[in-house]
Amino acid sequence: MSPRRLTFTTTVPRSLAETWDFFSRPENLEKLTPPDVHFEIRSPVAGVEMYEGMIIQYRVTPFRGFTTDWVTEITHIAHHRHFIDDQRVGPFALWHHQHHFRALDDHTTEMHDILHYQVPLGPLGSLANRLLVRRQVEGIFRAREAAIRRLFP
Repeated sequence: MSPRRLTFTTTVPRSLAETWDFFSRPENLEKLTPPDVHFEIRSPVAGVEMYEGMIIQYRVTPFRGFTTDWVTEITHIAHHRHFIDDQRVGPFALWHHQHHFRALDDHTTEMHDILHYQVPLGPLGSLANRLLVRRQVEGIFRAREAAIRRLFP
């Protein structure tokens, strides 16, 4: 299976600085992830702004009956513009997630995500992607958008 590419764009009704401050703190990931994923950060990240080289450990249940550890690294940051996280250990053969931020005006920020991912297990992974994985990933991003609307009314 070759890598898949998904893009998502969300408007956040906050300034670029406020939006960046929220998304650059790994502890806020739990607030954006749907409860059925049972997302748990296991690294001591409370109050820490991310930095290049930061390793973040999680425990997730991406699918009912399957719980796994997930480790990502923040590989690149351009303050108030973008950051990138790459999976180091986890359920995907590849996970490369770019988060881009752009001020639309003084009170609104556009967040654009570009995700490249690959499911392991060759042809079996391709089938799993068609039947389940892509829908699950898209659902997580839809849930994140709903959480943003709830957190930033």
